[in-house]
Amino acid sequence: MKLDIKSENGIAIAQLSGEIDHHNAKELRTELDRFIIAVQPPQLVIDMKNITFMDSSGIGLIMGRSKLLKECGGKLEVREAQPYIKRVLKISGIERIVKVT
Repeated sequence: MKLDIKSENGIAIAQLSGEIDHHNAKELRTELDRFIIAVQPPQLVIDMKNITFMDSSGIGLIMGRSKLLKECGGKLEVREAQPYIKRVLKISGIERIVKVT
């Protein structure tokens, strides 16, 4: 699992690569939370185009970061997820709280 966070036009973009599962979700949560608390970006985009697998840990990861961002005055968006991951996100109902494009 790889995480790279950059800023484009005032928007923080977290590019994830690899798999999101119960083995690495805790590390991702820790790194993203540290960034969100330190920077308090108005918007964070999680770019998932390079995610090859995601289980329910990914849903928890997204929901928790959305809650933390809201507490810090920001919002979360998920971009470029593979079609099967978009289906999982849709089935979970996460689109009601997070923009998925």
